[in-house]
Amino acid sequence: MSMSFERYMFDMIQPMRDELTQIGVQELRTPEEVEEALPNAKGTALVVVNSVCGCAAGMARPAVADALNHEIVPDHLFTVFAGQDKEATAKAREYFAPYPPSSPSIALMKDGELVYFIERHQIENRSAAEISADLTSAFERFCK
Repeated sequence: MSMSFERYMFDMIQPMRDELTQIGVQELRTPEEVEEALPNAKGTALVVVNSVCGCAAGMARPAVADALNHEIVPDHLFTVFAGQDKEATAKAREYFAPYPPSSPSIALMKDGELVYFIERHQIENRSAAEISADLTSAFERFCK
């Protein structure tokens, strides 16, 4: 008996989701969840646009995990999964203007407004440590 494509994709992608949820990042799976969370998040909110690509696996997710060990971190931690939760990702991206869609990417919001953004081109060809340093610098600037 063959496994359905949807089940196969779920099994393949779940560990990529777990890398963030296991460190306390809340998944937003629907546009309604995004609408409830992002504009109403008082204080600071990190929003990770997760992805199946190698730069998400090798740089973005490890960078986020490392940065969240810093003494100053955002009040809220959210993620959407590009290519999987398409409507939720599209809704989250509405908050990231004027930046074009980019995955992976990492947004920092303060009281519902975008204050810092790392695009895919700032993740590719950089180490997780370099990206983590960028994030912790942004946390120190905006999360106090």
